[in-house]
Amino acid sequence: MDTRSHDGAASAALIATVAALLDPLEAVLKPLGRVCVAFSGGVDSSVVLAVAARVLGAGRVLAFTAVSETYRDDELAAARAFTASLGVRHLTWQTRELDDQRFVANTRERCYYCKSTLLEAMERAAAEAGVEALIDGANRDDLGDERPGLRASAEHGVRHPLVEAGLGKAAVRALARALDLPVWSKPAEACLASRIAYDQPVTADKLRQVAAAEDVLRDLGLGPELRVRHHGDSARLELPVEALERAAGAELREALVRRLRALGFTYVTLDLQGFRSGSMNEAPRSARRQ
Repeated sequence: MDTRSHDGAASAALIATVAALLDPLEAVLKPLGRVCVAFSGGVDSSVVLAVAARVLGAGRVLAFTAVSETYRDDELAAARAFTASLGVRHLTWQTRELDDQRFVANTRERCYYCKSTLLEAMERAAAEAGVEALIDGANRDDLGDERPGLRASAEHGVRHPLVEAGLGKAAVRALARALDLPVWSKPAEACLASRIAYDQPVTADKLRQVAAAEDVLRDLGLGPELRVRHHGDSARLELPVEALERAAGAELREALVRRLRALGFTYVTLDLQGFRSGSMNEAPRSARRQ
């Protein structure tokens, strides 16, 4: 068999696959002119930002990132590096979620209040920069989960290019890899407040406790995709399914308990269902106060 023919066919197939993902996204972005991207630094918003810069030109794209106790310092550093690599102007805004008692109360509407405040600031920044179109990194798969923040986005006229292009999580990650974006293999992240059980107040101490606990798990090689769910004095560990048996082994189990109790948890539990996004939404609403 002619290996050159095989390589050529493979290359053609790859180009066709990339085009099938990229073309509809570019078609959504092209008419927007100048855009302000709600940019967290995750895979989804990174793809939107990179393709917007590619289609519209870096000078017509503004990245907007909210910074607070719910956002890890290393995430901010990575976001800054990524926008710099694209030549895109990057604005950061210091939020004050912990001053908002609606957010602190941590009801299932928490994300709505947070997102509303963020988008008000983003609108002001965009207007000052002469930008009208607000866009974000929501993808098609996000529509099937309980996401009050999407309601806030609708109220502020935010467009979701990935949704409009019909792209879900797997397609977005594949596109990030094809475009050689450094974030393509980055684990899914979420606001640290999403780790705290509903109706238990969000505090700076709890947010730091969760971040430190997740660092412990990664340090022990149990990641990269994982969560530490905060249930008062209990830590519920969500790990990749393939890591569950190792975590329950004598050596790691003892290290986990010791190090997480040193962070202030009394009980350390292992969730046998493993890692999954949005697991706090699984509890019946009547049980969320437990």
